[in-house]
Amino acid sequence: MRRSGRAASRAAILLALSLTAVFTLFPIYMALLNSVKTEGEMLTNVLSWPSRLELLNYADAYAKIDFPQSFKNTIVVTVIGVAGIVLLASLAGYKMSRTPGRLSGALFGLFALSSLIPFHSIMISLVRIARGLHLQGTTYGLGLIYIGLGVALAVFLYHGFVKSIPRDLDEAAVIDGCGELRLFASVIFPLLLPISATVAILNALWMWNDFLLPLLMLTDSDYYTLLIATNMLFGEYNNDWSAILASLVLTMLPVVAAYLLLQKYILSGVAEGAIKG
Repeated sequence: MRRSGRAASRAAILLALSLTAVFTLFPIYMALLNSVKTEGEMLTNVLSWPSRLELLNYADAYAKIDFPQSFKNTIVVTVIGVAGIVLLASLAGYKMSRTPGRLSGALFGLFALSSLIPFHSIMISLVRIARGLHLQGTTYGLGLIYIGLGVALAVFLYHGFVKSIPRDLDEAAVIDGCGELRLFASVIFPLLLPISATVAILNALWMWNDFLLPLLMLTDSDYYTLLIATNMLFGEYNNDWSAILASLVLTMLPVVAAYLLLQKYILSGVAEGAIKG
């Protein structure tokens, strides 16, 4: 009875996971399938196989969204945002973890609470502040805003991970003459590489795939990210669906490849940062 019960439980779990995988992957499959069709075939039956592969859709999308420039803008935003979050959050998480007290507890609580605030409740104020600080309309400004929005969760992860690092290392480094910044840079930060990889990957995925914030902040086509450039293919009276889907596939491929290569760091880092300490 126990074996049959376990087998039934495993079968139910496998079925649930399979259904979830199909539900998740189906939109990607549809995008890939219809990106190599003519627009006539797509509008006739979106589920049918193409009569022939229309690979020129990708060349058309590449030109229409100015892929090299849009790709460069997306890379710049992502690098600025990720680098800033990793640097500031690791310093803050380390300092608060190593100096327990009311002030550290209050600051950590504020970071934790700020990560729970919905973006939609602050986006109007954020746009007005960004405009006043001359951050609106540039890739570096968008990257700085991402730092402010993403640092809270990263501090939470670093704070938990630092607790797993023995304080004896700090004391030994101080005895050898290390100042606080040198101690962090030479001793602590190298030990934070697993959680740093997780923070970097999670935030890079978020920034690469984000649509709403770049739509609000970028006003010049020279600074459009890939998703905003793709959005410009939607017209008031006509939508170029072949180019749109091909553009979405081009946008999706780099981040999917990065996720598949680095997914083990995401899972291990999140678990360690949330559980340790």
